[in-house]
Amino acid sequence: MSLIQPSGDLSAKIKEELREPANPADIERDIGIIREWLSKQPHLPKDMDDARLRTFLRGCKFSLERVKQKLDMYYTMRNAVPEFFTERDVSRAEMAEVLNVIHMPPLPGLTPNGCRVVMLRGTDKDIATPNVVESMKATLMIGDIRLAEESVGVAGDVYVLDASVATPTHFAKFTPALVKKFLICVQEAYPVKLKEVHVINVSPIVDTIVNFVKPFLKEKIRERIHIHSNIEDLYKYVPKAMLPSEYGGDAGSCKELNDAWRAKMGEYTAWFKEQEASKANESLRPGAPKTADELFGMDGTFRQLTID
Repeated sequence: MSLIQPSGDLSAKIKEELREPANPADIERDIGIIREWLSKQPHLPKDMDDARLRTFLRGCKFSLERVKQKLDMYYTMRNAVPEFFTERDVSRAEMAEVLNVIHMPPLPGLTPNGCRVVMLRGTDKDIATPNVVESMKATLMIGDIRLAEESVGVAGDVYVLDASVATPTHFAKFTPALVKKFLICVQEAYPVKLKEVHVINVSPIVDTIVNFVKPFLKEKIRERIHIHSNIEDLYKYVPKAMLPSEYGGDAGSCKELNDAWRAKMGEYTAWFKEQEASKANESLRPGAPKTADELFGMDGTFRQLTID
C-alpha cells in the first residue's frame, strides 16, 4: 500500500509546523545526538534505523528531549505489554480473523492541511466479537510500518470511526485495563500527532463508549473528538474524494484498502519477528525499573464498561 507523501507548498507548510530544520545536515546531526544518547542507555536496544528516527524527530517537533522520552517508552512498552508486540504475523489464524472482520487502513491521500486519515470500521454487526488484543496489535503493527514509510512527514493523523455495526456485545471484552495499556502505547510510545477523531454512523451506545474511553485520553485529544449525525458533516473536515467508495470517495473500497495493508503487513513479517527481542531490559535500567503499577496505575479501581 503506497502512501502519497506531501510535496511542494504542502510539504513546506508541514515542515514549518513540525519545526523541521531547513538544512538536512541539521537533521543528521540530531539523529547522531539521539544515537549517542541511545549508546549510553544500557537498558535500551540500539537498532532504531534512521528512517524511524526521522519520524520520531518530526513527531516530536525536533525536541530531542521529547524524542528520548518517546523512544524510552517505545521500547519499555514492548517489555511491559508483550501481548501487543509478539506473534505479529498476519498469516496467523487469530490475526487473519481480525483483518477479515475489521477494516483499519490508513488512506493513501492527504487532507488539505497535510494529515493522514485512518479508517476504522467493522464489517458486520452479527459477527462474533473479534479478539481485542489481536485488534490492538494490528493497529500498532500499522503504526510501526508507518514509522518507516511516512518518509517525508505528515502534519498529523485524523481517525474516522464508523460505528454503524457497533453493538454492546462487541465492546464487552474491552476491559479498562486493556484500553488503558493500549492508549498509553499510542499516546506515549509513538510519535503520533492526533489532530481529530470523527465518529460517524452513530448509535445509542456511542456516547457510552466515548465517555468510557475519555478518561484515558489526554485532555487536548478529548477536545478533538467530533460526533457526526450524517456523512455530510464529515466532508467539512475530510474531503469526500479521498475517502473510500463506501463513503462517496475515490480511494477504492475499504476491503481493497484493507487487503493492501494486510499484504504490506505481511512484507514486514520477518522484521516483526526480529523486533520481538528489541525491548527494554528493566534489570539494566539506571535507577529503579519501571513497573506495571508505575506505567499503568493498575490499582483495581477502574470502571468496567457496561452497556445496556
